[in-house]
Amino acid sequence: MSDTLVISPVVDIPAHLVGQIQSKMAYVDETIRAADISEDGKQIVLQLEGSLNPERLAEIEDKVQRVVEEMAKGAIQPKVEVLEDYSDRPVYYQKDPMDELRARGEVSEEEKGIFLLGPLVTRLVEFFESRFLLLADEFGAKPYRFPTLISAKMLDRVNYFSAFPHSLTFATHLREDLDIINRFAEETHYHPDGLNSPLESFSKIKTLLSPAVCYHLYFSLADHPLPDGKLVATAVGNCFRYESSNLTSLERLWNFTMREVIFVGPKEFVLENREMSRKFMQKIFEEIGLVYHVETANDPFFVGEFRKQAAFQTAFQLKYEIRASLPFKQGTLAVGSYNYHQDFFGRHLNITLPDGGPIHTGCTAFGLERMVYAFLAQFGFDPSNWPEIVKEWMNE
Repeated sequence: MSDTLVISPVVDIPAHLVGQIQSKMAYVDETIRAADISEDGKQIVLQLEGSLNPERLAEIEDKVQRVVEEMAKGAIQPKVEVLEDYSDRPVYYQKDPMDELRARGEVSEEEKGIFLLGPLVTRLVEFFESRFLLLADEFGAKPYRFPTLISAKMLDRVNYFSAFPHSLTFATHLREDLDIINRFAEETHYHPDGLNSPLESFSKIKTLLSPAVCYHLYFSLADHPLPDGKLVATAVGNCFRYESSNLTSLERLWNFTMREVIFVGPKEFVLENREMSRKFMQKIFEEIGLVYHVETANDPFFVGEFRKQAAFQTAFQLKYEIRASLPFKQGTLAVGSYNYHQDFFGRHLNITLPDGGPIHTGCTAFGLERMVYAFLAQFGFDPSNWPEIVKEWMNE
């Protein structure tokens, strides 16, 4: 049984916020399984799990209205600057590659948003990794390996919990108590709604699964002067961002892999390197024949922080997104970004230049699974349609 709830928002949703608000509907209530907002922003249709009484429906509508009002009331459409546009390159496929990937056994979903990747996808991930490592080599980036777990204390120092509370993934363990451990071993089993173990059996949360790669580097530099005043580093790592019912394919994963090239130093150093990395990757994407564009963008801040932070990021051009074409849906997907954090991490983590001023930071980041997904969406599974550089690499 399921219910459909149709809502007329108290504030018309402007076109540039339809996608952002629609994605936030997944976090409004646990019963929401899908959401759709009309193009004119005047109607929201929710698909709900189960048959709900009028009081529950009214409660859900109230929460939806609060989200819409918080994000859309008085919103001003930002001016989007397009830095690169290669949308007119040819594409060779018009289907969602997930259907073929599943049919070939190239992906297997262990849990919502958690996929095993087969040999073809793995090889393509390795190909894109090889291209991104060329970028790292161009800057002489120092290689790092970062843990999957990340400190809750350090995330709190950079206000992560207020900016992105909806996407956090927590790590815990059983409390150091013999009775609790024995009871868990004897009684715990998996049920349709999860493990049947009481929350009080688990420790206080001090670690999370890491939401980004570059944070680890910044945390390692905290409370010290930057020895040489400049640093370029690179790392690849598992990242975790929970997206509820938005987790549907390789397009949006709970557990995904990012390669980053990270810049730390004076403002001019960071901005120059960010621009150099964009121009370097422009040549790489031309060689691949990727259909994409680069535009100013913002991070997916949660409701309370969205308007302020998104407007700030766009106004100061702190984030440029690489948006690859998905021909089957006549849309695009963010597969990477060029980011400038100003002196945010320097101030919050007390990282200073040799002269005592706060450092600036930036990073160039790529989602490896998304890159493969976009590539297959554009070029399909027939290698004869693939760019020569990809065919040669796959045949090595």
